[in-house]
Amino acid sequence: MIEHEPAAVAALFGDRVDLIRRFATALGEQGEERGLIGPLEAPRLWSRHLLNSAVAAPLFHGRVGDVGSGAGLPGIVLAIARPDVEWVLIEPMERRVAWLSEQASALGLTNVEIVRGRAEEWKRGPVLDAVTARAVSALRTLIPLTAPLVRDGGELILLKGANAANEIAAAEKQIRRFRLSDVHVEVVGEGVVDEPTRVIRATVR
Repeated sequence: MIEHEPAAVAALFGDRVDLIRRFATALGEQGEERGLIGPLEAPRLWSRHLLNSAVAAPLFHGRVGDVGSGAGLPGIVLAIARPDVEWVLIEPMERRVAWLSEQASALGLTNVEIVRGRAEEWKRGPVLDAVTARAVSALRTLIPLTAPLVRDGGELILLKGANAANEIAAAEKQIRRFRLSDVHVEVVGEGVVDEPTRVIRATVR
């Protein structure tokens, strides 16, 4: 049973609220059987996953990669919330790529490109304005996967949990190696959602 829609949904999505409702319904109905979400996730789909992704939407601009897009969290959610941003969803697993393609088509998301592959197989060079990821791996593992995709002066904007500050401390070597600057934690969604989202931001040089 999918979670009852929280009040913040309409405020966060405005005139695109119907699209996120359709996505939530599809993910709630098909997500578990297609291996996209765990059996306990539907009852907290809005609060734990969809809104957790959506509150980060104002941070992005230009062309953004979502590494390990999976069920479309945050990529599809952000593409709905920010139709003015181009989203490149990077996902290696065929069944998840099929899901992302179906949803982008069904929702009419013309600002979405889906790339099947791993981030380390990216052939286009450092061309993205930003890269995001959610629930993929620890920062020290993510930096070598994401930083090479970002142009000079672009950003890593990574959705994290309560341990974000400790992840920065543990990634000191990778931060130096990939010449990241202004690495810090931002909290987004305070006063909007019950559980705000922690984001690690860093500039790529």
